[in-house]
Amino acid sequence: MKHSRLFSLSLMMLVGTILFGTQSISAQTKTLKFGDDGKFKIVQFTDVHWVYGDAKSEEAAERMAEVLDAEKPDLVIFTGDVVTAKPAADGLKAALKPVVERKLPFAVTFGNHDDENDLTRAELLAVLKGFEGNLTTSTAGISGVTNYILPIKGSVADNTASVLYLFDSNSYSPIKGVKGYGWIERDQIDWYMKSSKAFTTANGNQPLPSLAFFHIPIPEYHEAIANESNFMIGTRKEKACSAEVNSGLGTAMLAAGDVMATFVGHDHVNDYAVNWRGILLCYGRLTGGSTTYNDIPKGNGARVILLTEGKREFETWIRIKGGEVINHTRYPQDLK
Repeated sequence: MKHSRLFSLSLMMLVGTILFGTQSISAQTKTLKFGDDGKFKIVQFTDVHWVYGDAKSEEAAERMAEVLDAEKPDLVIFTGDVVTAKPAADGLKAALKPVVERKLPFAVTFGNHDDENDLTRAELLAVLKGFEGNLTTSTAGISGVTNYILPIKGSVADNTASVLYLFDSNSYSPIKGVKGYGWIERDQIDWYMKSSKAFTTANGNQPLPSLAFFHIPIPEYHEAIANESNFMIGTRKEKACSAEVNSGLGTAMLAAGDVMATFVGHDHVNDYAVNWRGILLCYGRLTGGSTTYNDIPKGNGARVILLTEGKREFETWIRIKGGEVINHTRYPQDLK
């Protein structure tokens, strides 16, 4: 990573410390900034499905290392289902190793499988806070655990130039008679709307270019893909496994006018991006190995997102084995 893209690092009061062997690693804070070239690059890993002690998980580690060395991102975001077996703490440590050993900042939002092992979501968060480079945190008083905001500062001024919203999409329906997966709850949406309004007000009543990351796709993915006139690029081998009910996040984002795109995982054989009313609904690329179903053409990989400072635009692509780049997309140019 170029020196101009390194973010400032300061030790903070200890939030949580966890021992890995004999080494004690403290949680740290970091300020994300656009580089001198006005760019900020994110790599999205999703559905790593790490099974501790299973050699098949190394397929995920190999791909993560290959992608990170090729892309040299400013931030890595894991969109859920990082670990899927006991011991979860050891699995998490192994799954994050390619990122941690490269001293890259990273953020996690949980999926529906992460807390099905031997640790709760809160306990997993405590483990994450022990890793150097961790930016994962929580917002008290609302549903879920991994709800938080990552502002990206400008390359020169200390203003917030872009905003990343991370949501905990929860796990399974809490309502009797409603089957299937969970959803982002009303209190989470209210938190987003209040936060978005505050950023917009501080920016002279102009919405900041923003992105949203979570695990389970929202029902709008169905609506978007059903419209054959919509822009769509990528692989679609299964129906979006969203919640059966629509809690209104998509509508809230349209009203706020800040979110350009959403990035999810969950469905291992989808990696497409599709236009929904001017918001690009994207899947990441399955990052996991053969510990789970993974029959997507050409195997596992990652999504890359490149933001441009001061502009409501970005580029995104998929990087897979051997350095191949596919599905290059420009927002909003390619939506027209």
